[in-house]
Order: sequence, then structure tokens, then C-alpha cells
Amino acid sequence: MSLKKQYLKSKSLCRVTFRLEKKPAAQAKKVYLVGDFNNWDEKANPMKKLSNGDFTLRLDLETGKQYQFRYLLDDGTWENDWNADQYVSSQFPGTDNSVVLT
Repeated sequence: MSLKKQYLKSKSLCRVTFRLEKKPAAQAKKVYLVGDFNNWDEKANPMKKLSNGDFTLRLDLETGKQYQFRYLLDDGTWENDWNADQYVSSQFPGTDNSVVLT
């Protein structure tokens, strides 16, 4: 899993590429990126499955903010990004959300 950031000079945006690798994605056919940036809408941001089994999605996010997120696999399993900028406790006891800082 990884986060790749590219700051856009012409706008106050950060282009973030989210990547969920094949191993934590298990045998998922679909993976969704869910977080603050889409009001935790579980179907708003489907990720593209690559030929190597990884899933990826690129979003332009406003700079100077932090966004909580998680990956939702088609079987209902939630995954965090192991390389997130930080983690915070979620509203569900015993679970954390990943955070990307822009």
C-alpha cells in the first residue's frame, strides 16, 4: 500500500494516488476508497484493478488538510493503508482510520 503525492502549482491541490497492493486486497474483485473526501460514501470511488492485482485510484484533494480514509473490499472487509501519514481512532471501538496529509 502506498500514497503518492504530487502538488499542483497552478492550483491549491494535491494529486494523491492511493494504492492497495494485491496481498491485503486478497481475492477482492472490487475495492472502494472511502473517506472524508466523499462523505464516507461506500460506492463513490471505485478503484481500478491493475494486471498485477493491485488496486489504484488518483484524487485531487485540497492542500493543507487531513483526510481520514479506508479501503472497502467487496466482501465487506475494511483495510487501512499501512503507509498512511498517520492513524486516528475511528468511531468504531478498536479500529483506526488511515490519514493522508495534504
